[in-house]
Amino acid sequence: MKLAVLVLGLFATLATADDSAWRTSWDAKLYGYASSASLRGDSVLNPGNRIAHLAQRSETTELRLNLKAENETVRLTARPIASIRETHNAFGSERHSDTYLSQWQVRVRAAEGWNVAAGRDVLNWGPAQFRSPSSPFYFDNGRQDPMRELVGMDSVKLTWTPDMQSSVSLVRVVRSGHGATRPDAWRDNWQMSWLMKFDRRGDEWSYGLVAAKAADRAAFFGAHGQATVSDALMLYGEVGSSVLAHALQSPADAAQPFTVLSASPRRITALVGSSYTFEDGKSLAVEYLHEGHGYTPAQESAYFQRAANDPGMALEPRLLGRNYLHLVMQSNLMDERGFWRLMYTRHIADGGSEVGAYGESVLTSRITAFLLAVVPLGNARQEFSALSQRSITLGLKIALP
Repeated sequence: MKLAVLVLGLFATLATADDSAWRTSWDAKLYGYASSASLRGDSVLNPGNRIAHLAQRSETTELRLNLKAENETVRLTARPIASIRETHNAFGSERHSDTYLSQWQVRVRAAEGWNVAAGRDVLNWGPAQFRSPSSPFYFDNGRQDPMRELVGMDSVKLTWTPDMQSSVSLVRVVRSGHGATRPDAWRDNWQMSWLMKFDRRGDEWSYGLVAAKAADRAAFFGAHGQATVSDALMLYGEVGSSVLAHALQSPADAAQPFTVLSASPRRITALVGSSYTFEDGKSLAVEYLHEGHGYTPAQESAYFQRAANDPGMALEPRLLGRNYLHLVMQSNLMDERGFWRLMYTRHIADGGSEVGAYGESVLTSRITAFLLAVVPLGNARQEFSALSQRSITLGLKIALP
């Protein structure tokens, strides 16, 4: 909170400075939306909602700002978030108020081709929609939920850009940077880590190589790339080699208990995808993900059987299975009337799936209505339908000023 006040004060000072020295700009969106979720009455993982205490209804008001001030040498950016949220379920109601910096950064041009930056940055990359295997910090990249706000990690970064095609970055991650937001075990495990990233790009292709290391865990290695085959078709992929901390093991024999390892075996997670753009601007993306850390079908079946006796342990894994298909169909992003996206994900082994739809309709030059609906298809012992039967969010966003 104190850091947010200091950064906002700095921007206010620069905004009144000599225009010839500093260029400042800002924009903001005010969100107001309500959500409703129908939870499974027969859930194995969350019986009676007594484990997760998930919200069944919520109302949220949120202000998201983007601030920028720069001169020839220094650039300052910040994304303050202020929100008020009320949640309701069978156990009662709660009110949550948060004010924090989702992202902020001070970047200095130290010399020709060299930049130094410090702040809170979303260290995510790659073109994948479903998950990002090439990122050690943001495996769940948030792209399935257009309403989600990713919070950056506190870091210091040195970048060398010798030419227009190549760049090398060395990053020191100081902490996970959650601030007022809910802790994330996957990112917390990468506090006080080093990351090195190499990127190279051409006219119709690009790729990146990633390596990360924290003192108390094994190194992460990743890569991502994409190639434009034609005006309509793009191919892409991501891969990561990692060792997960605090891995929940589910033996195929349901008579055996859950076990928690301080470090899992090293596994490869990979995604391949393609995106096709039609003449009217609509696009279709198809992705296949292999999650090396996921359970086999026998292990997943046993997971649900033993979860009936120990449901609190069963909410840990980032994904249950090993193989997933993900499709995204969306409208032309340049359409000034609005935007829509249809999403479908299938867990290939257990046969469960999830259908999602997001739509925006421009009401005025500043006001947009939006709707997000998610419907899992399956039973209580399939991954996507294990907790809820459906959810819907309806709201407005207002562009400021």
